[in-house]
Amino acid sequence: MGVEMNRPAALSLTASGAFVVGCNYWASHAGTAMWADWRPEVVEADLKQLAAEGLQVLRVFPLWPDFQPLTPLYGGHGHSVELRCGERPLPPDGMSHEALARFAAFADLAHKYGLKLIVGLLTGWMSGRLFAPPALQGRNLLTDPLAIQWEVRFVRHFVRRFREHPAILAWDLGNECNCMAPVPSSEAAWVWTATIANAVRAEDAGRPVVSGMHSLDEPDRNGPWRIADQGELTDLLTTHPYPHFTPHCDQEPINTTRNGLHATAQSRWYADVGGKPCLAEEVGTLGPMFASESVAAAYARMALFSLWAHDCHGLLWWCAYDQDRLEHAPYDWNPIERELGLIRADRSPKPVIQELGKFARWLNALPLSALPPRLTEAVCILTQGQEQWGVAFASFILAKQAGFDLTFQYADQPLREAGLYLLPSVRGDSGFSRRFWHALDARVRAGATLYLSHDTAMLSPFEEPFGLEIQTRERRTGPAEFTVDDVSYTAPSPVKLRLEPTRAQVLGRERDGNPVLARAAHGQGETCFLSVPIERVVSETPGSIYPDAQPLWQIYRHVAQPFLGGRVVGKDLPQVGVTEHPLDERRRVVVLINYSPAPVEVAVTVTEGWMPGEAWYGERPRAGYCALGANDAAVFTVEK
Repeated sequence: MGVEMNRPAALSLTASGAFVVGCNYWASHAGTAMWADWRPEVVEADLKQLAAEGLQVLRVFPLWPDFQPLTPLYGGHGHSVELRCGERPLPPDGMSHEALARFAAFADLAHKYGLKLIVGLLTGWMSGRLFAPPALQGRNLLTDPLAIQWEVRFVRHFVRRFREHPAILAWDLGNECNCMAPVPSSEAAWVWTATIANAVRAEDAGRPVVSGMHSLDEPDRNGPWRIADQGELTDLLTTHPYPHFTPHCDQEPINTTRNGLHATAQSRWYADVGGKPCLAEEVGTLGPMFASESVAAAYARMALFSLWAHDCHGLLWWCAYDQDRLEHAPYDWNPIERELGLIRADRSPKPVIQELGKFARWLNALPLSALPPRLTEAVCILTQGQEQWGVAFASFILAKQAGFDLTFQYADQPLREAGLYLLPSVRGDSGFSRRFWHALDARVRAGATLYLSHDTAMLSPFEEPFGLEIQTRERRTGPAEFTVDDVSYTAPSPVKLRLEPTRAQVLGRERDGNPVLARAAHGQGETCFLSVPIERVVSETPGSIYPDAQPLWQIYRHVAQPFLGGRVVGKDLPQVGVTEHPLDERRRVVVLINYSPAPVEVAVTVTEGWMPGEAWYGERPRAGYCALGANDAAVFTVEK
């Protein structure tokens, strides 16, 4: 039975189920120098080629010093006299009318070829080089009052000038603006973001404001930049999920499970804790030192299906054209920036752009305008003291291997309704507040299930919810060795808790008989306690999620098994992910994705009373099996 729905007339970035395919664009002949070395005939050839390959959206960058060339002039003894635009008198907004005219011509060309534009307004950071107007160089571009004054003038003038242009899809704050300068606090980052976002909205309230940021909530120099703050202040969150630059990712080949799920897990983390849709705004393999062209194409195919199936709002590749023939910085400095294009310098397309175009055309031909949200069974709660991204990513992987889906939240956010709560690898003396623990305890007493894996956390109360009494606590001198469901595991663990069950059922024990996994009734619900931080182990151990590695995911399957009854389709291979998307009470879309570089025959179970319907991509299950190509997918309906 077919599904008949009306397709919207225009692309959207924020509507539920919306998905766009495109790339980040600098002109093929010039890279970051495209506005100073303006060649409209080359730019037109670029846009014509990208559109012909099937791309829909370009993220583009009006380089800040080209568009607002604020130049300081000095008098005797180096005293500042005035600012000019080069040698010309300074207009109130400081903008270059020549550069603006070039952008207008560019936008007209994009519209001519049916391409939509996400405009990165304050492009002061690009590919490892800082670009700023001469008058602002040496200042902190995120906190200095003079810099912010001119930034607001830039944004308001640019948006006012182009807000009526039909090619503009959204306004991006700028390219990874959190890399332009350090900020002293999350409050300073909030103030800068609010200032620029409000400047955009003052001139154009109709288009979404896109974050454009890089590595939010990371425990490094970007720590003050918070996902929740960006979600509060912008309309669309963004990830730039390069495995090489993201902790816990660059451990196995790009076309295997960990890196195949990276963009999806990070984008879902941002969307869930930020409360706004999320776009994978920069995706790529970072060139031939990481992956061949054929592997890059396979990775792109896998990432496209995965992002689409998990309500992430698109994929924009970095970038359109190779920049290996350019001599200016940053290409002169950074070899990693030179061969990242979809198209080579001689204009020959790489296999990866063919995958993007194929997916965009397939998506456009589907009998539905947007994929309904996937079913989720659990809420994964991230706590203080742990490396939240690593734990979140590992939990997402283990759930995917086990055949269920989860959403994320922080422990200091209002507790979401769920049947299953995961508190993974809880660490430190103050992981969460008493009021959070009592709210969670009330949900469990009312019928929910809580799984908690212990790293070094202090928990109070402990015996009452978990039915276990701690006899002693000690530092381990070696890894924990334990057995659950007749499967043996070895995993690093910093602390050994010697446990005595008071009313818990022991499900797994260490070699010396010490309980390691236990289940206890708690009110109308139950708790599961694991004394080993398997999520941190997965996040830090290369090869730990290979199909032939110890199956830590089976512990997740054991915990979640009572909640899988709402699923219609099950699978047996950990490297295959499955999502289900209800169309109505009698029909669902099922997406199976092979997150591995080898073709597989996956055993598929379908609940009695349901049967496979139409195949939308690849093969539907036959005789209890579904064939999936390497890094490929199957999309089909099931009907009751």
